[in-house]
Amino acid sequence: MARVLIVGAGLTGSLCACLLRRELQNKVEIVVWDKARGSGGRMSTSRPPDPSSNSADLGAQYITSTPAYAQSHHSFYSELLSSGVLQPLNSLVEGLKHRDGSKDYMTPLGMCSVVKHFLSESGADLFFEHHVTGLYRRGASWEVQRKAGGSEMFDAVVLTMPVPQILQLQGDVEQMLSVQQKQQLEGVQYSSRFAVALFFPPDVVFSFPWAARYVTNNPCICYIAADSRKRNADASGRGPSLVVHTSVPFGLEHLEKDKEDVQPLILQELHKLLPDLPDPISIKCQKWRYSQVLTSVPDCPGQMTVLDRPLLVCGGDAFSHSNFDGCVESALSVLSVLKASL
Repeated sequence: MARVLIVGAGLTGSLCACLLRRELQNKVEIVVWDKARGSGGRMSTSRPPDPSSNSADLGAQYITSTPAYAQSHHSFYSELLSSGVLQPLNSLVEGLKHRDGSKDYMTPLGMCSVVKHFLSESGADLFFEHHVTGLYRRGASWEVQRKAGGSEMFDAVVLTMPVPQILQLQGDVEQMLSVQQKQQLEGVQYSSRFAVALFFPPDVVFSFPWAARYVTNNPCICYIAADSRKRNADASGRGPSLVVHTSVPFGLEHLEKDKEDVQPLILQELHKLLPDLPDPISIKCQKWRYSQVLTSVPDCPGQMTVLDRPLLVCGGDAFSHSNFDGCVESALSVLSVLKASL
């Protein structure tokens, strides 16, 4: 039985695990490692420190489906809608601009529920706080080392983390890359931003009418969401949650600063935009060094195969584009390589 390691428990990694299980069933042992303490990646949902508040999506906010992807990825949308993981986003989003025929979906239990659904379907052995630091070729297998120490052997490895983290891996990856592949990977560019979640007590009711709002002409803040309202969770009996995303220029300017030093600047701007906002009971700040892909890998639709035997393949939104459908495209592309190899 082939032993496959998928590095990264975000959307692409969870989809790869799910699709591989459905295609090869019990012919493969699937293991997923993530360096974080939970799944989701950039589709993470943050629990409030106080259980009297609603959770908050600090990364991706909702899923937009174009007519073309609604058709080509119909099975994925249908599965998530029928299971209740996705629901139509019907609340007011000020400043949202769409091409004709696109549809928006929200997640009642938070964006992380999409990733958790596919991980559950995969039946993979899932391990958190497993930070991969090096890959070493050992004959027909890969020895994968972790930051905490120790290593394990795998027949195939799929890397779905941000490209700069792939390039930082120790071991044999760098020498396996061709000159062209290395140049392609080094050309990938990401935007960076900060996100702040504010959690409120149950007696708070926001005075503004929208569920989310795109902010223009502000050097710091580009987006605010009444996250619990966006997810139709305001009637849950728990307090509302509010999410703020900074602009990309602000994120770039403050990228190397500690998030504890940046948080007050964001809150100061927020109170200018929403002067009547009550005091939260807790606040969480997140730095997204790799937020969205600005420049993807050219001429590598969905994946890059570094080595055929033993198989090492890279996937993720850097090989397509930074949204739900981009991750689906990458996972399908990685799956075709895995099936051919295994």
